[in-house]
Amino acid sequence: MSPAKPQPRASILDIAVYVPGKSKAAPNVKTFKLSSNETPLGPSPEARKAYENAGTSLELYPDGPANDLRDAVGAHYGLNPDRIVCGAGSDELLSLISQAYIAPGDEAIYTKHGFLVYEIAIRTNGGVPVVADETDRTADVDNILAAVTDRTKVVFLANPNNPTGTYLPFDEVRRLHEGLPGNVVLVIDAAYAEYVHRNDYESGIELVATSSNVIMTRTFSKIYGLAALRLGWAYGPAEMIDVMNRIRGPFNVNAPAIAAGVEALRDVAFTEKAVEHNGRWLTWLSEEIERLGLGVTPSVGNFLLVDFSGTDGKSAADADAFLIERGIILRRLENYHLADCLRLTVGSEEANHAVIAALKEFLEVAG
Repeated sequence: MSPAKPQPRASILDIAVYVPGKSKAAPNVKTFKLSSNETPLGPSPEARKAYENAGTSLELYPDGPANDLRDAVGAHYGLNPDRIVCGAGSDELLSLISQAYIAPGDEAIYTKHGFLVYEIAIRTNGGVPVVADETDRTADVDNILAAVTDRTKVVFLANPNNPTGTYLPFDEVRRLHEGLPGNVVLVIDAAYAEYVHRNDYESGIELVATSSNVIMTRTFSKIYGLAALRLGWAYGPAEMIDVMNRIRGPFNVNAPAIAAGVEALRDVAFTEKAVEHNGRWLTWLSEEIERLGLGVTPSVGNFLLVDFSGTDGKSAADADAFLIERGIILRRLENYHLADCLRLTVGSEEANHAVIAALKEFLEVAG
């Protein structure tokens, strides 16, 4: 008889380990990493300077509530800092929400091509993930509402969605909220909100301000270029923020991240420069990819979903292998039920030209 050993909660073993985008291509070639939606401009010089200055006092614990950062977020967006909680990336905040509101056997809903962390957070707490079908790779409010049962406790909505780049207009988000029972938490994951400039889009701030069961999460990893520091924030009803503060770690955000985040928010000119760069090259890449005969899902983020399903004998997997040999790293999407697609992050001017040239070469060689 084998000796007894510790056993994890059964739902943990149902979790597929999250696999990030690749970081390395073929050896001895210049690498363009376009797999993780990182900004090609990097962080604001002021944020970088604040990070370096914070390194002079690493022996000190950070401010537990991250007051300076919450004040900076509040000032930037016109929000009450008491309704803001900061975390080690929005990933931690999504996990805290799940820990607080999902018990074993409870259900939580996300859409078919939604962020992989949602399922991880649900299963970690013994919850049952429920996947709602999308329409044209876009969240479908009717499908989400049809999936709601008396066991539903949380709905996760990525808006815009990663990896598709699609979004729901505010009227649809409001309709979703109105159709949910009052005891169901609506989580609006707005990680890419800063990139969106559509008249019918709203990040979730307005809905949070007028609701008791809506919380919005944001990140500094994308447009602010602070992915390495793991920094995010959430805005929600006072009662929900109080719950999250009760269960988060006492020093869950490090001091250099807090300092860099404050200055990143203050450097509005740099953020505007990043938005302008993304808008210009997102359009250019979309047009060039379509000119090659590949499918492109219209995106409002800083990335594009490139579809190889219409190219006979030229698969996404083959394209990925071909690009890696030329130093270009995109994101494989089998785990997102998008095996025929690759996700391409908007890069520098050099990187953008390089990926188009390589895709053109691939299609010619494969043809």
